[in-house]
Amino acid sequence: MKKLKIDLADRSYDILIGRNFLSRLGGHLSHLKSVRRALVVTNPAINKLYGKALSEGLQSAGLAIECVEIPEGETHKTLQDAQTVYNHLIENQYDRNTLLVALGGGVIGDLTGFIAATFLRGVPCIQIPTTLLSQVDSSVGGKTAVNHPKGKNLIGAFYQPRLVAIDLDTLSSLPPDEFRAGMAEVIKYGVIEDPKLFAFLEKNSEKILNQDTQCLETIIETSCAIKAKVVERDERESSYRMVLNFGHTIGHAVEALTSYSQYKHGEAVAIGMVYAAKLSCQLGYCSETVVQKIEALVEQFGLPSRLPEFPVSEYIETMYRDKKAHDRNIRFILVKDIGTVEIVDRVAEADLQKVLTA
Repeated sequence: MKKLKIDLADRSYDILIGRNFLSRLGGHLSHLKSVRRALVVTNPAINKLYGKALSEGLQSAGLAIECVEIPEGETHKTLQDAQTVYNHLIENQYDRNTLLVALGGGVIGDLTGFIAATFLRGVPCIQIPTTLLSQVDSSVGGKTAVNHPKGKNLIGAFYQPRLVAIDLDTLSSLPPDEFRAGMAEVIKYGVIEDPKLFAFLEKNSEKILNQDTQCLETIIETSCAIKAKVVERDERESSYRMVLNFGHTIGHAVEALTSYSQYKHGEAVAIGMVYAAKLSCQLGYCSETVVQKIEALVEQFGLPSRLPEFPVSEYIETMYRDKKAHDRNIRFILVKDIGTVEIVDRVAEADLQKVLTA
């Protein structure tokens, strides 16, 4: 098992990366001395696959275990679904010595983290991500949220987990399209920070898609290490952490305009990265070669690279509602070269219209 640490003073925690250790998880919870009960939040399919092993691991730490299931999908990352969990916690008299456990992908992780941040003004939680996207991105860094019909992740809080436990065996049950969607975030890390990772992806795409063990360990550990470094530098996204949003401004607009039902998050981010690169080139930040490399790698992993057809005005208005927008200014992360990006606080509507129309 490999261990990384996110160093955030009293909010520091470990990221564990290994195989077949859910049933032995209790041995990694000794730092949660006051916890007596654990509520696992998951979806029915994941619970059927991994719920028993996780329960055994939690019980080995002396915890009383219960479970709440939330239906699968981005459309269930809402205040209404959070209310389902709140109701269970309140009706069963859970207190501050409660551990919330997120077992699932990004939807479950974001939802559970948000509930942990807000129930009784905060109870501890741990993240057990079971999708590639959540393992390399959403489970790490403490961003928690639910969606609003007008936009993604508009209601949330920064709230760090007490542990992230990544069991690579859970990826074996992941549908191929879900695995590919997770690769969008891995590609993102290569673009924003690590040209060696980007080159590794170019060279090993077939092995990665076949879930070669060494390749998986490499891309997940590298991605988590990059995110840890970024979060340590800027935990609450006041400035530098915004680089992690490369591809997300347009990606979130794609998700919102399609009612969170047509594209997986990673697929939308893949489209967003391609168009952010095109915008970067249009504004003189990077060469056409950089755009071609990003678009080619996105397509190499079977991810979409073209915008769905909506009026440009709808895309722009949706981006104005993005939580990263400010004073009617749309902020973008623009790429200068593979491994180097720049935060641009204002992109003119005319430039957006041009690239979205192309």
